[in-house]
Formats: sequence, structure tokens, C-alpha cells
Amino acid sequence: MACSIVQFCTFQDLQAARDFLFPRLREETPSCAVRRDPSKSNWEDDGWGTWEETEPQEPEEEGNMCKTQKTSWLQDCVLSLSPTNDLMVIAREQKAVFLVPKWKHSAKGKEEMQFAVGWSGSLSVEEAECVTSALCIPLASQKRSSTGRPDWTCIVVGFTSGYVRFYTESGVLLLSQLLNEDPVLQLKCRTYEIPRHPGVTEQNEELSILYPAAIVTIDGFSLFQSLRACRNQVAKAAASGNENIQPPPLAYKKWGLQDIDTIIDHASIGIMTLSPFDQMKTASNIGGYNAAIKNSPPAMSQYVTVGSNPFTGFFYALEGSTQPLLSHVALAVASKLTSALFNAASGWLGWKSKHEEEVVQKQKPKVEPATPLAVRFGLPDSRRHGESICLSPCNTLAAVTDDFGRIILLDVARGIAIRMWKGYRDAQTGWIQIAEDLHERAPEKVDFSPFGSPQGPSRVAQFLVIYAPRRGILEVWSTQQGPRVGAFNVGKHCRLLYPGYKIMGLNNVTSQNWQPQTYQMCLVDPVSGSVKTVHVPFHLALSDKKSERAKDMHLVKKLGALLKAKSPNLDLIETEIKELILDIKYPATKKQALESILASIRLPFSCLRNITQTLMDTLKNQELECVGEGLLQFCANKLKLLHLYESVSQLNSIDFHSDTPFSDNDLSVLLRLDEKELLKLQALLEKYKQENSRTAVRFSDDKDGVLPVKTFLEYLEHEKDVINMKKISEEDCVALGSFFFWKCLCGESSTEDMCRTLESAGLSPQLLLSLLLSVWLSKEKDVLDKPQSVCCLHTMLYLLSKMKVAIEETWDSQSVSPWWQQMRAACIQSEHNGAALLSAHVGHAVAAQISNSLTEKHFSQTVSGTDSEALTDSWEALSLDTEYWKLLLKQLEDCLLLQTLLHSKAPASASKASSLQSEPLPKLSVKKLLEGGKGGIADSVAKWIFKQDVSPEVLKLANKEGDAEDSDEPKEGINRGLSEVSEVEVDLGAIPDLLHLAYKQFPCSLELDVLHAHCCWEYVVQWNKDPEEARFFVRSIEHLEHILNAHVQNGIALMMWNTFLVKRFSAATYLMDKVGKAPKDRLCRRDVGMSDTAMTSFLGCCWDLLQTLMEADVSRDEMQVPVVDTEDAWLAVEGPVSIAELALEQKHIHYPLVEHHSVLCSLLYAVMRFSLKTVKPLSLFDSKGKNAFFKDLTSIQLLPSGEMDANFISVRQQFLLKVVSAAVQARHAVPKDKDSSEEAPTTLFGKDQDWPALALDLAHHLQVSEDVVRRHYVRELYSCGADHLGEEAILQVQDKEVLASQLLVLIGQRLAHALLRAQTREGLELLARLPPTLCTWLRAMNSQDLQNTEVPIATTAKLVNKVIELLPENHGQYSLALHLTEAVEAIAMPPL
Repeated sequence: MACSIVQFCTFQDLQAARDFLFPRLREETPSCAVRRDPSKSNWEDDGWGTWEETEPQEPEEEGNMCKTQKTSWLQDCVLSLSPTNDLMVIAREQKAVFLVPKWKHSAKGKEEMQFAVGWSGSLSVEEAECVTSALCIPLASQKRSSTGRPDWTCIVVGFTSGYVRFYTESGVLLLSQLLNEDPVLQLKCRTYEIPRHPGVTEQNEELSILYPAAIVTIDGFSLFQSLRACRNQVAKAAASGNENIQPPPLAYKKWGLQDIDTIIDHASIGIMTLSPFDQMKTASNIGGYNAAIKNSPPAMSQYVTVGSNPFTGFFYALEGSTQPLLSHVALAVASKLTSALFNAASGWLGWKSKHEEEVVQKQKPKVEPATPLAVRFGLPDSRRHGESICLSPCNTLAAVTDDFGRIILLDVARGIAIRMWKGYRDAQTGWIQIAEDLHERAPEKVDFSPFGSPQGPSRVAQFLVIYAPRRGILEVWSTQQGPRVGAFNVGKHCRLLYPGYKIMGLNNVTSQNWQPQTYQMCLVDPVSGSVKTVHVPFHLALSDKKSERAKDMHLVKKLGALLKAKSPNLDLIETEIKELILDIKYPATKKQALESILASIRLPFSCLRNITQTLMDTLKNQELECVGEGLLQFCANKLKLLHLYESVSQLNSIDFHSDTPFSDNDLSVLLRLDEKELLKLQALLEKYKQENSRTAVRFSDDKDGVLPVKTFLEYLEHEKDVINMKKISEEDCVALGSFFFWKCLCGESSTEDMCRTLESAGLSPQLLLSLLLSVWLSKEKDVLDKPQSVCCLHTMLYLLSKMKVAIEETWDSQSVSPWWQQMRAACIQSEHNGAALLSAHVGHAVAAQISNSLTEKHFSQTVSGTDSEALTDSWEALSLDTEYWKLLLKQLEDCLLLQTLLHSKAPASASKASSLQSEPLPKLSVKKLLEGGKGGIADSVAKWIFKQDVSPEVLKLANKEGDAEDSDEPKEGINRGLSEVSEVEVDLGAIPDLLHLAYKQFPCSLELDVLHAHCCWEYVVQWNKDPEEARFFVRSIEHLEHILNAHVQNGIALMMWNTFLVKRFSAATYLMDKVGKAPKDRLCRRDVGMSDTAMTSFLGCCWDLLQTLMEADVSRDEMQVPVVDTEDAWLAVEGPVSIAELALEQKHIHYPLVEHHSVLCSLLYAVMRFSLKTVKPLSLFDSKGKNAFFKDLTSIQLLPSGEMDANFISVRQQFLLKVVSAAVQARHAVPKDKDSSEEAPTTLFGKDQDWPALALDLAHHLQVSEDVVRRHYVRELYSCGADHLGEEAILQVQDKEVLASQLLVLIGQRLAHALLRAQTREGLELLARLPPTLCTWLRAMNSQDLQNTEVPIATTAKLVNKVIELLPENHGQYSLALHLTEAVEAIAMPPL
């Protein structure tokens, strides 16, 4: 409760504002060009202020001076901050920067307010005018629904030319006024304040403008209306440019100040009314002994100026002595058309010609003469020159600074100096007014205050804030004669801002509902880039030697230091603390001291108990009026909590061990389970424990069951003989529950004694049950390792249930018990499924035991009137609650099995796992599954399958294994299936068994099609997050193909296409059509969002998806629509719709449209797969075909039909032949590196397509002759040397004569290469023996067209014989074929 300085805002980029205002500081020069003027060395300074400076001034070097200018630049600027902190103005010469606050995250992650540049530019209009003063005035909103924030903020700027201009926050000029031709010295504002009591005169709002010899005061109401009108006009002109209105004129008064040499600053005190005595005294001083006195004292406006001769001048202007002047309002309208001047006197607006307008604008407006006002009196001091005056908030005091380093406190009503501070050269001053909080007053037996009661109206204290820049210190002083109450080191380059006003536009009615957040003063630090304010408690105004509160605060500080000190003698510290807390007088302070003592971590429990007990005994011996009932109750409550802590600690420290042996038989009896059910439960928990121990990382806890007393007191509160728990986190609940119950659950403490102690202390059974379950569920690993803890939980739960208000005796047996419902709710919400299942079994057993005892008791009471119906009704009522337990047990068992599966891990694969697969899976709970919808269970398993990357075949085989076990069939087929899966996928550990158990436990939720649908969706969702992981998309298509039901398959595929694929597919199409070839990696990443390799795989998967979609559409008519069902235990699920259900809701596709897209996808895939060039895919389609692309696949589109234009068919044929050539060459080309090329397609793109077959299929759709494609395929096979495949492909060709002619050319190329390329003697001799026509034909062959030239001549001989078979004897080239036969035989014969 001391004075403090608080940062409430920072600057986002203050250096940018500095560089804009001071361009020369932006350049890093070795020396500064501009220096400060040296300090004056006249006799006045030496005589009055030199010895008062705390630090002697030493000459600075040039480098230091340059550095000082870069940090002290703010001292040379005009600075103003709105009191609502929504705008700051920094101006220098002609330039200005407007800063607005914005909420942003700081480096520490917290949100903080930062000033950012909202507007910057030049404000000057006249030549060579500079800014001299600025104000930011917030204007109140006129709307009834206003929240207390201002409507907007007006910036008022005074210039050396005498103009006063008004701007909006965005730098738009609203008004421009020339009220005096001298430079503006100072602008000050006064806003409405509610009078504190009837004796205070109500002050009007005004804006006062100080000139060297005049003061102009503008009426606040007039200014408010004019600014609103001008702002509205600017908005309309910006929108239309032709709407104009006449703003109301400004009402102002202008006083010419006389009998004073120079004026530097001023303060407008406002209207004051003299008392009769002061009226007579003033009349005598002015008019002499015989002066006449009016019956009613006149109202006067008081002005105080500072300067020289006199040092301080007091002026009084009688109200009504002069009429207010009406200004000619100059309205500046930002418009594209023109800007006009509005004449306030004439009341009309004329749009003038350009020449006339320029003349009018250059002509200065008329300046009204000032009304003379003589100084009435002052403080004459010929050597002292005033520098500034700062008026207090309640207009009674003013702080004046001078050139001697003094600060003088003036009483403005009496006109006298009442205090002086020395040694504050260049000081800046401000005020803080603090109202007293009525709740902090101390109760006293006798009240002598003038308020009449301790809870009278709140008092107000004023504090003077002084910033001494030469010492870099900020001080807070209590006025009028009070001490210094605060001092802070803040730096030597700051600026202290004190607006002295709040929001303009309020009155005595509207201000009552407004509580705006305003700052009375703030300190701007350019070095740290922060804005700070000072918080001063009211009681510091009472801090004199006789103040009890000041003494109490001193004792509190001393107590805080004592609690932090390290001392081995605890008895001595305890004695000192007792003395300090008993010496404190105020009950509120005493309570604060006791809270700090109880919150100490250094004091042991015994000290805390003794101190609290001593204080309690002392308070009881005092009178209740002096003590305070709240403090007495607080001590009593804390004592009861301390006694409870002591009792529990003692019970936990007693060495207690139960010697009773514990067996499985005892456990089965305790849980009311038979042997088979117990073995099943133990096996389930054992599997869960094994899988859970692999994933869980457990750190060594602190000592369980130990809780510091400080923490214990923070968790609990005692009120009205009942102990309640505060709102604390789950970890804190576990810590408190461990302190109460962990020793009991471990069998190391007496359960009966603990329950008795807690019940007698006032803790409710419901709170104890909540803490017990939080401990049990959080310490799952320890509980599963200690089977005996189940017996302890049973005992504890039974004792809690037998407490008075646990289960009400009047409870209706046909409804659900709130007690057991609380326990079931905790088990449902818990993510520790093993511990939750055990606790549910215990709860079920205890509930059955208590229900049976109640039933027997009820039966024994009604045995005299026995009838069969009563007993039957009783057993039905018991079965109602039992059914809830059975349902919960089944749900927990299912959840536990599912969690065990999700904890299991597959062996690490050779491929690198993605970061998406390394993200941990969320833990399951019954509540999460119930809120996850029908597909929640399958969705959880799908996320696990994605994380482990389990193959779809494994899911299928695990399901077959389960079916085989159920039907007792031989497992030959399963073994055969396992052999088909790779060895890596077979070695999955316990995963197949767990999957089989999960299928058995969830026959509906994990039905194979439903699971494949969720896996398909999960993989494609993860692929969409990182499209570079092409294997995710491939795996998604695999799961899609494994879905057996065509309805589900169709819906999932359609949803995938619409949600994730069509946008990327269209982007890839337009990109490839734009570049005319397979795009580079950079373009693919820019337009499609993936690399070129990933895009190739993406297009292949899209083709697979479209094919699957067409196949599903064909077969769906032959299948029934499946029913998405749920297990009986999970009928109450709520939440999102299952993926399978959404799939079944999808519409039928338009088959031809999907086929149309499939053709395009094949073309794109071929271009990317083989890096084809000079291909524009969309050019292969006409306008109808292009328009049908990327439309909804369920819509009916106009598709191409009939005969296609020959040009299109020619282009398509060329493309398909390119594809066939590239495919054959990629498969049969001679590898440069051994065993490298054949592996590449498979490893890069997954399984590759049968491209020749696909090309034939495309030829069918694109109206290209299929035989042309087949012939080209055969020729490419022979060109690559794959003659054995070529012989098979010839069988499919229809026109074999054309093919034979093409193959003759290929034979000629092979022979030309064999005979002409080597140029050997044998080859030349052989060539000479050939017929001349054949030699000429061979020489014309180009063997470079062959892909494989190293073909054996025997293979070529077979090809020649094949050609002769294909050619009819009457063919023109038949003789050439015979000559080739002879040539081949000659080449094949060995030389003699």
C-alpha cells in the first residue's frame, strides 16, 4: 500500500517517429552538428541555484553530446496525450506524428497496449509557421448506449502564425481560426467536473489560448457543437463532395492583458464568487474608503499568469462586462472537387470561381480587438522569471516553476505563496487527486470528525508530482505542507504530461452515468519506450508523525522484511512477529498482516498456530467495537483450519499397518464378482497396464500425502461451521485429496479415524467423495500395482456413504441417487480408465451392499403386513440404480479396451515417420466417446491407425481371424493371406490380437467398411495438412478401395473430391495448360501447394479415386444401403454425424462427367509422369469439354458428343503416341546404371500404370484410332529391342500390312547401323554383294531413331521373317523384304 509507478503502455516503434521529426538524427555522423546552448552563467543562477544541484555539470565530449541528443530529442518536441489514453501527438516545427494505441502480444506472450503511428505529416499551412502547442481533447458521445468511451478525439494545434487549427485523429483539418495575430504560446482546456459540495461554484467548459499579450477563451459548448458539425461535414464531403452545411459560430472572449512585461504560461481558474468580506476588501483596495458595494457579490473569471514583472500576475474579469464575440468559422473540407470557406456572419455559402477563391483564401480573416484587462495584483520579483504554472484538479492550488530552480506552491484564492521547493531546475510538474475509500477507515469509539460519522462523505487528497530531469527522479509530495511520499529513479530524458482535463461535452446530467477511465498524469520515457503513471494510496496524505495508519504500514513493512529474513532461531522470530501484529491498530491492516504471516513458507506450522492463537486470545479480551467482527471471525476460521491440518498430519504420521492377508478370493467377494468375471477383469487390466507403461513417462513425485500448511490454507475456507474448497485446479484437488486419503488408500493410516476427523471438522461427504475420487483416478499406476488398495477404497467409500447427509433416508428409491450419480459422473469424465473401472466396481459393490441393508431393514419393518407386491416393488427399485452401474461398467470396459489398443505401438519402420504421425493421441474417456457421435469410436481407431501406419490388409486379416475363430474353421486361408503381406507388416506384436478384441467389443462401430471409411478420411485430412507426404494420399486410396459396400465407397470418394481435391486438381490443370509442359518444382509449389514429385503422385491418386468412383456407381444398384448401427451400451451418444452416415447422404454422380474428368486426369498424369513437353492438356478438348470441367460431379453438364473435328483428333493422336513412346522407353530403355531405372518409377510414384492399355482406353474416349496406337506401341517395342513383347503385341493389331511396312523401316535402321556404322572391311564387302537398290535404301536409313541398337542379328532375322508373313506377295515392298532376308542371312553367316 505504498506509492508505486506502473507501466500501462509501450511504443511500437518510437524511433520511426524520431527519425521523421529529426531527420538529422537518422544519419550516423561522427560529431553532432547542433549543440545545446551553454547554461547561463549570470550572478542570479550562481547566487540562487548552483549549490542546489546534486550533480556538478562537467563539460561533455562531442560523442557524448551526440548521444545525448539522440536520447533527449523528446524535450524539444510539443507533446500531448489524451486523458483517455486513446491518442498521443508528438510535433516539432511543421511536422507531427499521431500515435494510436493497439493491443498486441509482447515478447513474454502477454497482451499489452502499444502506441503505433496512426498518421504522420506536415501541419503547416502558412509559410514558415511552426507548432508551439498541442492538445488532445476527447469528445463525449451523444448516444444513450455509450459505454463511457469518447466518441472521437480532436487535436488542437497552435502555431507561431497565430492560427489555431483543429484536426481529426487521421490528420484531416476541421477548423482553422485566427483569433490573434501574435504567436500562440500555450493551449489549455477545462472540462466539466461535478462540484464536490454546494459551496463550490460550477465551472463551464472552455478552451483557453495564450498569446504574448492576450488570452482568448472559447466556450466549451460552442466549440463542441462546431467540432461535431465540421466532422460530419468532412465525412459527407468525403463521400459525395457536394453536400455542405453551416456550422455554428464559435463564441469566445478576448482579453488584452496589461501592466505585465512578459507572459510565458497561464492558468484559467474559472468563475469565482467572493465572500462579503473579500468583496468589501477588494472594493476598498480599488475604489478607496468611500467605494460603493453591491448587495450580491459579482461573479468573476480568474486568470493567473507567470512570466516577469510581475513574476505571477492575477487577473479578474467580471462576468457580463463584455459580450462574447462570434468568430467567422473557417471550415476545411477534404474533397476531390474544391474547398470552401463558410462565412458565419452572412449565413450563406457560395461556390466562387477559382480566381476569386484564391484571393479570398490569401486574405486573412478579420481579427477582433481585445478587451483590456489590467492585472489586479501579483507577486513582484524583478529577478525571477516564471517558466510554467500547473493548476491543481480542484482549482485551489497551483505549482509554478522558475528559472532559479524553484517550485512555488500558490494558493490561487488568496494569491499568496504557501510553500517553496529548491533545487529543481527545468522541473516538470503535475497533480494527482485521490478520493478516500470509505471501507478503509478505522472504527473508533469516539468520532470527532466534522463528517459526523465514520462513514461520511469521502475525503479528497491532492499530491504534487515533480519530475527533475537533471537528477532523473520523479517525486510525489503531499500538499499543502505534507512530506514526500514517493520517489522513483526514471531517467533524465523523460517528459511528464499532465492534461488537467477529462472528456469534453458532458454536463451535470450526462456525467453522472459516465465513469471514463482517464489518467491524471503520465511519464513518457523515450529510452525504454514506455508510458507510466503513478498510483498513490489515499492514506499517504495522512502520513504525519501522529498518523496511526502510517505507523501500521511501517509495521507491515517491517513484518514483511522479518518474514523474508533467514534466521535459525525460530522462537525469537515468533516472538517478534507476535509483538508486531499486536502493535498494529487498524483491524484491516492487522488482517493483512495475518494473511501475509499465514502465506509465509519459512514459518513452521507450530509458529503459525501459536501466532494465530495469541492474536485470537488478545482480540477476545478487547471490546468488540474496537476489534472488528470481521477480524475476529477471520482468526477463528483460520484456527479451525489449522487444527484440522494438525489432526490430519498426526493421523498420517502414525505407524499403522493392517496385517490382514488379501487374496483373489477376497477381492471377488468384495467386488461381488464370480471367478470367471474376476479373471477377465484382471486380464483386461494387465493388458492395459502393459501397453500404458510403454507410453507413460512418470517422474518421481514429492512425498505423497504431504502438503505445506500454506497451500492447505489456500485451498480451503471455513465459513459458518462448514469447510468448503475454493475454486482450484485439478492438480491442487489431487494434492489436497492425497493429504487426506492417500495414506489410508495405501493401508498406512486408519480409515475410520480419518473419516471421523474430517466429518467432525465440517467437510461435506460430497466434497470428500470428490477429493477421494480425484486421488484414486490420478494415481492410476500406483493403484493398479497395489490390489490391496481396492479393499481400502471399499472401506473408505462405505464409511463416506454412511455419513449423515450422504444418502438421504427419504430418498425416493425409484429415482437415481445423487450420491452415486456423483461417483458415476467422475468415472465417466476420467481419462484414467483402469482406475475408473476399478472404482466403478467398488462403487457398484458398496451401492449393492447399502441397498440390500436398506431393503432388509424396510422388509423387517413391514413384515407384519407382508404382501408379495411390496417386496417385488422393492427389488424393482433396487434394479433401477443397478442398471446404471451395469451400463457404466460396460462402457468403462469398452473404453479401457479401446485405450489399450491406442496405447499399443507397431515396430518402428524403416521409412521416416512424419511429424504429423508423431503427434500424441488424446486420451479417451467415456464422456469423450459419448460426445463424439456415432463415429467417435471409429475415428479414434483411425487416428491410431494413421499414427502407426497400419496396412489395410492387416485390418482385413485381423477381422478374418476373428471370423475364423468364431466359426472354428481351419486357418489355411488366413495363413495364406498373411504370407501375402510383407514381413514388416506381419511382425506387429500384439496389435492383431488387440484389433480382434476391439472388433469383437465393437461389432457395429468398428464394422470393417466403417473403419476403412474413417481411415480413408483421416489419411486424406492429414495429407491435406502436408501435401508433400504423398504416401498419406496413396494410403487413403488403398483404404477407399478396401471398402466393400459401394454406397459408402461412392459417398466417401465424392466427399474427398469436393473437399480436398478439386481445387488442387483445377490449379494443376490451369498451370500445366499455361506453361505447356510439365511445370517446374517452383511453379508447382506456388500454384498447387506441393512439389512436382508430390503433384505427380497426387494426379495418379486422383485417377485411382475417379476410377473407384465410377466402379462404385456401377455396382451400387446391386447392393443394399447399409445401416450404420451402434452398440447397446453406446446408444446415448451425441455429437457430430459419422463419416459413414455423411457418405450415405451423398447424391448419385453423373457417370459421363466423372469419366470426362478421368480422361483429363489421365492426360495430366501422363504429362507429369513422363515430363512431356509442348503439350497443353485443355487444347485437346472443345469448348463444351472445357466448360464441363471442375463442376459438381452430381450435376448434369453438357458434354461433347458426335464426331470431333479432325484437327482435335490429330492433336490427340500425337499426344497419345507421345505417351506410348515415353512409357515404352521408360520401361525398356537401356539403363546407364545397372538396376537403377527399373526401380525408380516404383519407389517414386508407387505402383505404376499399364500405360499402353491406358493409352488404348484414352484413344477410345478421345475418338482416336486404337489401331494407330497399337501399331505405334509395337514399333516402339521393337525400337527398344523388346522383340519378344512386340511379337505378342502384333496379335492385337488390325491393319498388319501398314505395321509390316513400318517394321521394314525399323529393320533397315538396324541393318544400316550394323553395316555402315562400324565401316569394317567385312561389312563393306558384304554391302558390295547386296543389290544396288537395297544398298541405296540402307544408306537412306537413319539408325539414330532406334532406342536400342545392340539387338542380335538373329533376333532381327526373326523380325524379317515375321514381316514376310504379314506382307502379302503382291505388296509393293514384298521384294524388298526378300532382299532383306538374304542380307540378314549373309550377315548372320560367319566369315570364311
